[in-house]
Amino acid sequence: MGIMEIIGIAGSVSLLSGWRLYLSVLATGIAMNAGVIPLPDHLQSLQVLANPWVMGVAGIAALFEFLADKVAWLDSVWDAIHTFVRPIGGALLALAIVDPSDPATQVIAFILGGGGALLSHGGKAGARAVINTSPEPVTNVAMSTAEDVATAGLLYTAYEFPYWAAGIAAALLAFTIWLLLKARRIIKQIFSFGKTPTQLPPK
Repeated sequence: MGIMEIIGIAGSVSLLSGWRLYLSVLATGIAMNAGVIPLPDHLQSLQVLANPWVMGVAGIAALFEFLADKVAWLDSVWDAIHTFVRPIGGALLALAIVDPSDPATQVIAFILGGGGALLSHGGKAGARAVINTSPEPVTNVAMSTAEDVATAGLLYTAYEFPYWAAGIAAALLAFTIWLLLKARRIIKQIFSFGKTPTQLPPK
């Protein structure tokens, strides 16, 4: 496996962790346990994710996240709590993917993995905050379900087809930046709505 494939997998996993950290851990563990993802020797450190205890804890956490993410405003509270958890989890997952014999690469992977997870987390949290301003719950549930499906599908694709992993990471990064810019613009419009122009003092 070449360096670009490794970087692509690390980037994809860390970015997806910003959306669904526990699902990323659980889906990876299930795929490993079922032999769907045959890990080369270089990635055997990820085998810990197939540990039944790790999968069990990740499964329970993923279930809580699945339910909390479908309820308007509770999802934003959940996101706020995980502002520090997801970047650390993304950084550790990225760290497990890179070559353990190269400390410099591991430091870079840890920093970039955490940064990627924080960036995607910010895009998700910002988009969800905008959706929560809508009075109907359909959009929230649809968006959350789409994130569940996309996370599992893209994670599987990144591991099964590592040559696509870099492209997936790039697409996720572009989508995350778009979400951040879109959410920023909409939130700015919401807060500026209803403001009256500053009145001139009487002469």
